[in-house]
Amino acid sequence: MDTSPSPDWSLWQSFAAVAEAGSLSQAALALNQSQPTLGRHIRQLEQQLDLRLFNRVPRGLELTEQGAALLDPARDMVAAAARLGLIATGQSERPSGTVRITASVSMSHHVLPRIIAEIRQEAPEIEIELLASDVSENLLFHEADIAVRMYRPTQLDIVTKPLGRLTIGLYAAQSYLDRAGFPTSIEDALDHQWIGYDKSDLIIQGMRKFGWDVDRNFFGTRCDNQTVYWELLRAGCGIGVGQQFIAAQHPEVRQVLPDITIPPLEVWLSVPEALRHTPRVRKTFDLLSERLAAVTGA
Repeated sequence: MDTSPSPDWSLWQSFAAVAEAGSLSQAALALNQSQPTLGRHIRQLEQQLDLRLFNRVPRGLELTEQGAALLDPARDMVAAAARLGLIATGQSERPSGTVRITASVSMSHHVLPRIIAEIRQEAPEIEIELLASDVSENLLFHEADIAVRMYRPTQLDIVTKPLGRLTIGLYAAQSYLDRAGFPTSIEDALDHQWIGYDKSDLIIQGMRKFGWDVDRNFFGTRCDNQTVYWELLRAGCGIGVGQQFIAAQHPEVRQVLPDITIPPLEVWLSVPEALRHTPRVRKTFDLLSERLAAVTGA
């Protein structure tokens, strides 16, 4: 019988992160660890297994055949360890503590501050951390306790609740309309200045569905950050896409082409199954659900 010790699970976590990221530097960012630490973990794992797991390539690291065969089991091990941590956390019966919420930059800026203030007033024993990010954090790895998503999450072991929809429209600042005129038709609007995204093609694809054959250069101003995007619109850079709820808070902004129907954004609240009954998480989830439903009309 082989009595040699099995590699520590943290080495497998580092292995899986490097394999998915393709480089030590990117994996270090994902795990919030140093690059030398991850490099040492990979060397230790290779020595203990007596296998070469990665080959160096111009862009980073590439799995060997032996390393590729170990990736899925390693992912299962890391996921199992994450679930154990969540279950252990979920056993706490204290109605106090920290709850970490993640949401898009736009939702975090325009909608959640007032709601979080109300939660803190009603449940001051609960501390709130807000992670404003347009990257989908992994709830199972405890990067956040609750997520507000603009799509229905499909991850296993995640409980989701629909909270209605946010109406989307086309808007422009009154200062821009005073200067450029109010568009009265689609053809007229296409002669105006527009605000688009930089790397994302969501607006381009949406306009093409309406038969508007535009590309990235159609937009004279471009920005992917949703909050900055809205400020560019308010400043008078042109016509752009916005949420009705946000626009209603800014009287200097007017809706244009109101007859055009843009698919609304669905809003979903998500929480790991292992944490849903933890008192502080359940309380925060319920309060978020109630307040967000008032915004979305659910």
